[in-house]
Amino acid sequence: MSLKNLLNIGFGNYVAMSRIIGIVNPGSSPMRRLREDAREGGRLVDATQGRKTRSIIITDSNHVFLSALQADTIGQRFSDKGGEHDG
Repeated sequence: MSLKNLLNIGFGNYVAMSRIIGIVNPGSSPMRRLREDAREGGRLVDATQGRKTRSIIITDSNHVFLSALQADTIGQRFSDKGGEHDG
């Protein structure tokens, strides 16, 4: 898989763009529950390198990625790489 199909989520960590279904802010209660459920289910990937979680990335496999980058920043990278699908 080439880097053009991967989205940089910070600190040299990448996620397959075709698998992403959502990029959200972590502050709300439902997002905190989502993170805890993923942790308990073994589906959580912490890519923050010990920094504050600023965004949560949800994939079609129900995995949850934590990133130290703002959701807006990751969303912009996603759009710049043509990650939006029509259909």
